[in-house]
Amino acid sequence: MIIKLFKLVGPFAENKDIAAEIRFKKLIPAMDKHKNIILDFEKIEGATQSFIHALISDLMRKYGNEALDKIQFKSCNNTVKSIISIVVDYMQESD
Repeated sequence: MIIKLFKLVGPFAENKDIAAEIRFKKLIPAMDKHKNIILDFEKIEGATQSFIHALISDLMRKYGNEALDKIQFKSCNNTVKSIISIVVDYMQESD
């Protein structure tokens, strides 16, 4: 499953309510079916830590390492990569 985030959030991913909606409607059902997920960040210039946290933290809590095995982050610029890394590192430390 490929989720093109630009169509959902525009060039700056900041709305954590939209992130939660993506998580509930797309990510959790895909994870429950053990599907691979590609989060495509093409054309996204930046993202807030709270958006990424709302998008993936519950998945990491619920599915553990399987979440990271099943989710691929595609077309991320260095800024977005850095924020994703911060959230992933934080979630792994809080286990």
